[in-house]
Amino acid sequence: MEKFKAIKSSAVPLPAEDVDTDQIIPARFLKATTREGFGDNLFRDWRYNSDGTPKKDFILNNPVYAGDILVAGKNFGCGSSREHAAWALYDFGFRVVVSSFFADIFKGNALNNGLLPITVSPEILDEIFLAIESNPGAEFSVDLENQTLELPVSGKKVSFDIDPYKKTCLLNGYDDLDYLLSLKDKIEQFERERGVVI
Repeated sequence: MEKFKAIKSSAVPLPAEDVDTDQIIPARFLKATTREGFGDNLFRDWRYNSDGTPKKDFILNNPVYAGDILVAGKNFGCGSSREHAAWALYDFGFRVVVSSFFADIFKGNALNNGLLPITVSPEILDEIFLAIESNPGAEFSVDLENQTLELPVSGKKVSFDIDPYKKTCLLNGYDDLDYLLSLKDKIEQFERERGVVI
């Protein structure tokens, strides 16, 4: 994975609630086994008509909105446990998803694939949507090291929680195996101190 860097970006608003993984990436596109190319079909049935032409009223087809941050309504990523949903969001270019609630399995899949899910209160989520509505180009700052999301205009910094292990992995671009390999010297030292032959 790529290392997660501090992000300063505008955001794409998707205020719909209960967005499930089949809406994020429909099941008919799950045949591939590598992570590349899923972004083309992100929100496929919402983005495109049956003839493949873009739906003008869908947010991802509106050139006014762009950025590395997706701001979603409550209960984002519910439904089936497909990891492809995180793959599609990441492949499309999102690095952060903000919501007031994430489905647990989606949240885990996101963190495992370099995508940072930030949970905020419903009040802060409303404030974020209003900020984007008043200025679609407004930039938010995400500082994973300090676990803060800074809102535009007001400069309000909102703290967010993240599992310390997953934070370490994101900051260093580690998957689970990379993390273990990063501890190789310490593991070997631990074994030597206990008389284990390496």
